[in-house]
Amino acid sequence: MSEIAAHWNYYLVIILMMLGFYAVIARGNMVKKMVGLNIFQTSVFMLYISVGKIDGGTAPILTGDPASVYSNPLPHVLILTAIVVGVATTALGLALTVRINKAYGSINEDEISASDLVEYHEKYHEDKK
Repeated sequence: MSEIAAHWNYYLVIILMMLGFYAVIARGNMVKKMVGLNIFQTSVFMLYISVGKIDGGTAPILTGDPASVYSNPLPHVLILTAIVVGVATTALGLALTVRINKAYGSINEDEISASDLVEYHEKYHEDKK
């Protein structure tokens, strides 16, 4: 039981990752897909931060003590960059959702596909006449 409690953060990462993945795959609403994508991104951030932290580790400042244990700062720096990219991705996705809603009158994938199919069939039958 102590082994499970020691790695609770990894279990949380797996749960969040699967919830986000399910929301992206199973939902037809584009806003819900964006929320699922953000949950998935957050789980990846948590994974990288969990891997980068060492128990008893200090900031990587050289003190001359050979027994010092240092935490690697690189995963944390990469996550800062990934957060900025995630915000930009979310902004672009929501802007595209607004544009799709303006063009099709819906943000549901099934309704958009159905309207495209109707337009295709109408155009195809006009060309045959």
